Amino acid sequence: MPVIQLDQLRATVRGAVLQPGDDAYEAARPVYNAMIDKRPALIVRAVDVADVIATVDYARTNRLLLAIRGGGHNGGGLGTCDGGVVLDLSAMRGVHVEPASRTVRVAAGCVWGDVDHATHPFGLAVPSGFISTTGVSGLTLGGGTGYLTRQYGLTIDNLLSVDVVLADGSVVTTDAANHSDLFWAMRGGGGNFGVATSFVFLAHPVRTMYAGPTFWPLAQTVEVMRAYRDFILRAPEYVNGFFAFLTVPPVPMFPEHLHLQKVCGVVWTCTGPAAQAEEATRPMRSVGKPLLDHQAEMPYPAVNSLFDGLYPAGLQWYWRADFVNQLSDEAIERHARHGATLPTMHSTMHLYPVDGAAHRVGRADTAFSYRDANWSQVIVGVDPDPARSGQITAWCKDYFDAVHPYSAGGAYVNFMMEEGRERVQASFRENYDRLAVIKQNYDPENLFRVNQNIRPATTAP
Repeated sequence: MPVIQLDQLRATVRGAVLQPGDDAYEAARPVYNAMIDKRPALIVRAVDVADVIATVDYARTNRLLLAIRGGGHNGGGLGTCDGGVVLDLSAMRGVHVEPASRTVRVAAGCVWGDVDHATHPFGLAVPSGFISTTGVSGLTLGGGTGYLTRQYGLTIDNLLSVDVVLADGSVVTTDAANHSDLFWAMRGGGGNFGVATSFVFLAHPVRTMYAGPTFWPLAQTVEVMRAYRDFILRAPEYVNGFFAFLTVPPVPMFPEHLHLQKVCGVVWTCTGPAAQAEEATRPMRSVGKPLLDHQAEMPYPAVNSLFDGLYPAGLQWYWRADFVNQLSDEAIERHARHGATLPTMHSTMHLYPVDGAAHRVGRADTAFSYRDANWSQVIVGVDPDPARSGQITAWCKDYFDAVHPYSAGGAYVNFMMEEGRERVQASFRENYDRLAVIKQNYDPENLFRVNQNIRPATTAP
């Protein structure tokens, strides 16, 4: 097959096509995690599906490495590559809400703040993640855990259809009735199977949330974690609260005497009337002697952007993750030991509940396998200073090594670095072999491999 020349690509694509040395190249190159510093040979900033098709054809025909970037939030930096082509979807923005059917069509370059902005006036929300600057594409394709998981399931549990550009440049719409095998795979299988260009979601009636933290001194960690493990799994599904180790940021919303103090806590995010949520969470908020206990009603978009200012693009990130079924006393002791040594103000550990509605979908019903897990755990070393990258990485790895033996074995793929094939297989468990067959059917040459990669079924080890 003859190669496609660069001038042919430029003539075909309406968006910018950037090379090293171009004025806009350096501004387009960085991703969210500043620890990732790669130099692609080409960045194509697609503005429509035709641009996506042309770029996929160019990379395939010229046998070039191809990375797909949506919001650019991926911790492992899998939205970029060295020496290859980055297909940047961030200019493909647009959200259309159908309030009568509660369906929302979202273009692949959107971030969740775009979706919240469009749905909130209708009193609706699509279950998403924890930061509004996260890209819709990456979060959705990896599964999508967030504030609404216990009540309304994962993001993929509310996904109705996806438009996809395949490795051969063709375009399909996949849903429960059309290309159903591909639809199964894309619900949790990441970007392995094609370039998603738009999504249709089911939204839910959510306008305000009862939200805010309860903080305790680190000396009470063991007592608090033991109470939390029992409380949250028995709480009504409209109650969501993730456990965290954190350093209180020096911002006006927190009392000055707590600034920069290391604490453990639960961040509450509950739907329903505030009085009902206050009563339902009171048993947990009454454990021990909290340093701070403050919740209030706030609009869902405000809840979903609470951490945006604390975690802007351009910080150094290193993270490790696991799914967790049980929080044993031994695991809690190890968490208490390592959580007390947060190396920087931005570093943290979160335990996100993934029970409730997420458990009512079977392990084999979507590519996302860990339907029996109770928490998605992420350990995050973060700091703005590149000089501290070694420190935050070492802390994260040490913490992970200490608690991993108490995990369910695999991790939420959106919380992973590049950790090798065995780790990928562990994160898909018994679904991996079926995913590899579907990969062979839709991407036999593994064009889409800059991801938590699932190799085509016939690929040699």
